[in-house]
Amino acid sequence: MAWVQVECDREIHLNGSQGDLLLRDARGDFSRWAGQAACVYLDPPFMTGDAFYMQMRVGENGWMTGKNTLTLPAYQDRFSGKAEFLGLLRQALENAKMLLNDTGSLFLHLDSRMAAHARLLCDEIFGESNFVNEIIWAYQSGGRTMKRFSRKHDVILFYRKSRSQYFNIRAVPISRGENRQNHMRRSIDEQGRPYRSIKSGGKVYIYYDDDPVYPGDVWTDVSHLQQKDPQRTGYDTQKPLALLKRIILSTTQKGDLVADLFGGSGTTAVAASEEGRRFLSSDKGPLSIAVSRKRLLNTAMTVEAPTGSPGAFLQAEFEPGIAFYDARLLDYRTPEGSPVTGLDAVDQWSVGFYRNKTFHVQASAARTKHTPALQTMLQMPQLQGVASVMISDVLGNRSVWVQEDQL
Repeated sequence: MAWVQVECDREIHLNGSQGDLLLRDARGDFSRWAGQAACVYLDPPFMTGDAFYMQMRVGENGWMTGKNTLTLPAYQDRFSGKAEFLGLLRQALENAKMLLNDTGSLFLHLDSRMAAHARLLCDEIFGESNFVNEIIWAYQSGGRTMKRFSRKHDVILFYRKSRSQYFNIRAVPISRGENRQNHMRRSIDEQGRPYRSIKSGGKVYIYYDDDPVYPGDVWTDVSHLQQKDPQRTGYDTQKPLALLKRIILSTTQKGDLVADLFGGSGTTAVAASEEGRRFLSSDKGPLSIAVSRKRLLNTAMTVEAPTGSPGAFLQAEFEPGIAFYDARLLDYRTPEGSPVTGLDAVDQWSVGFYRNKTFHVQASAARTKHTPALQTMLQMPQLQGVASVMISDVLGNRSVWVQEDQL
């Protein structure tokens, strides 16, 4: 029996209660979540003038060795001028303010190119009195130059929605750096607790080694992702989980909503999910949706993004058992002219039920560094609805398929 693609606008994973992934520009309509977010993180383009890409691993060999890859366009960081960039940023900031509740916080991540302009814009939209910090994220990765001091930091502007802001620095302790303490005198008290002391202005200050230490506004302890970091997805400009977790843990509580309107590789959504927060992640790039979906594949969420891969071909079979279907993926071909075909072209696949242009996910498999060989048999319960298959291929295309006689 032939398989045919069907129109699908939404997919629901595990009842879809924890978060939302949206194929939507940062200037879109987010009024459905107005006043619900405890934290909004924005990591927009930096106005570099560059194009950015994703290195997509292909097939089992690609995931095992990293040598078989496709270079796919992720997003363009090109604007006609400052006015166009600031217009995008203004709308994103206005949406962020609308999303935040009264206890909420905004974090706007940029570099030296536009940080000063963005500061003025944030002052206008959020109010100068609601500025909290200019955080410097300093790192050692990247190139060096002899023409100037190497640019080795980003700027994260931190604003509150109101004076009722929730902030808990105790949720983000850091390790006490040995190099910052070696000028102090080391001692042990009568209970055996090691401490360090320093005399200043006629007073002695004591710092116990086991007391918590909290970050200031210069963050040097969070590393950029290295080339072989297991977090890496291949998506350019991906931020480390540790950075987002510090932001989320310090300004939200479990169950709160965290929003990111430039979702990229989905790091904000992953960090929120891992820390028991709900997430709203939006991006205008289909490749962003594909990579974010993969990182959150076993998470309760709703994905609002239309599917379709004209010219693709699928072969699969469903064998009914006792209360379950055994679903087997047999073949998949990308549209004619694509560089990869066969099952090597499949990056993720899911089985589920199709109803009212919605795909209800029941089971999924994906290629990862830990599972480079794609699992080609999935099992799902026999429930009401049309048994169907979703493919997310190495080109970033998502498509939903049903057997022709089920239409």
